[in-house]
Amino acid sequence: YGQPASAHHFLYNTLDTIIWLAESDEQKQVVHMVESLSDFFRTSLNQGKDIISIKEEIQHVRSYLEIQQMRYQDILEYEIDVPEEFYQNTIPKITVQPLVENALYHGIKNKRGKGRIVVTGRREKDKCVIRVEDNGIGMTKERLNQVRGGLTTKIEDSNDFYGLYNVNERIRLKFGEEYGLSIDSVLQEGTCVEVWLPWES
Repeated sequence: YGQPASAHHFLYNTLDTIIWLAESDEQKQVVHMVESLSDFFRTSLNQGKDIISIKEEIQHVRSYLEIQQMRYQDILEYEIDVPEEFYQNTIPKITVQPLVENALYHGIKNKRGKGRIVVTGRREKDKCVIRVEDNGIGMTKERLNQVRGGLTTKIEDSNDFYGLYNVNERIRLKFGEEYGLSIDSVLQEGTCVEVWLPWES
């Protein structure tokens, strides 16, 4: 549970899928997938802005999951339920998508049968919480403790936690140390990562 796959791999894998769909005359799916890919990279590039609205971030996650569901339709289903009242709050760009990517690659792909990723939002007094939950393979207590440690300590010579460390650090630098990621996991049951941000609107 750590380093997400690179954007290059994601792009190449998606293009491979588009070619396969085109060769199979699945024209509607080709159009849908190209639209999702375009939306995904529009947010990723986004004129160099580091902070975006939660609305934009959730659209980025939706584009990502639409693409991955076409690739992994036998093992992936998802739900996004973040109310519109959250949309005007801001978030460092590409915060939630790496968490969803981790849920897919480290949680769901390693378990038997169909997996589910659920992205929700809730308000806790003056804080905004975006939750990414999966019913994947989960982690041992030892592994969970390692990952929690890796949120705040840059471990040299290890890419293992870099994705999560990076996301957490960007939130803390922007909003303060009371904000960032929290993570919980139970082996064979799944993992839950929460993004804690200030409620601004």
